[in-house]
Amino acid sequence: MLTTKRYDYVPFDTIHTHPLIANHRPISEPKVRHYKQDILHNGLLEPLVVWERNKGEYFLVGGFHRLTAIGLIRQDNPGYYDRIDVRVVSGDLEEMRALNLKLNADRLDAKITEYFDTVIYLNNANWPKERIASFLDKSESWIVDILRFVPSMDPRIRKMLQDGKLSWSRAKTFCRRILDAEAGAERTTADAIIAELEASPGAASRRRVISPKSATKRLAKHLEAEPKATYTVSGQDLFSLLALLSGQANGETDRHLARVRETFPALVD
Repeated sequence: MLTTKRYDYVPFDTIHTHPLIANHRPISEPKVRHYKQDILHNGLLEPLVVWERNKGEYFLVGGFHRLTAIGLIRQDNPGYYDRIDVRVVSGDLEEMRALNLKLNADRLDAKITEYFDTVIYLNNANWPKERIASFLDKSESWIVDILRFVPSMDPRIRKMLQDGKLSWSRAKTFCRRILDAEAGAERTTADAIIAELEASPGAASRRRVISPKSATKRLAKHLEAEPKATYTVSGQDLFSLLALLSGQANGETDRHLARVRETFPALVD
């Protein structure tokens, strides 16, 4: 059973990463730089979350960007953060993987694809669907849909969903078409669906990587930690931010995202 054992102050070198517990998105260098400056100026305002598998053996569950930032601080300032504030939790590996995803989802504008492997993993570990739903703060029907459609999902559809080129609702519609196809015609049906999507480039170009709700939440948290924070922006910076918020990046999502990450590191990963 997942429990918080205690809050502690542990040596930096005792915190390790587990091969099956990782950040759900690549580490963002701008975000690490932001945390580095924030921690130097304000301290570590929120403890890392670590799993104590055995006494004195800690694996990181939440706080990957902050731990990376502290590592950089220690490189430049020997003796800094020899010990770190942590929330120590206990439980089995399945619970730690679920908690890791939950902590990431609470911080991020999480994509549904980031839940897929964890939901399937927990189901295979014999977690009841209602328990998975309750733990991840989702509906049971949402969990049921993932378990129904994802195991047999065409990898091309999953990739488009992951890249924001398909909504979950449309992806489920396409998965139903493939599941309802006659035996032996599943691949042909999937190929036809992909051809339909490729013939509609306008739909593929709409990719929302950040929502107004998540941007507001992140900025509020950032200003709470740094009430005197200021931003120097250009007109192009504002245009890129609005393009991402509206989902109207018109095929230039990566360019807009790079600019926003550089100018507003607290808003995106």
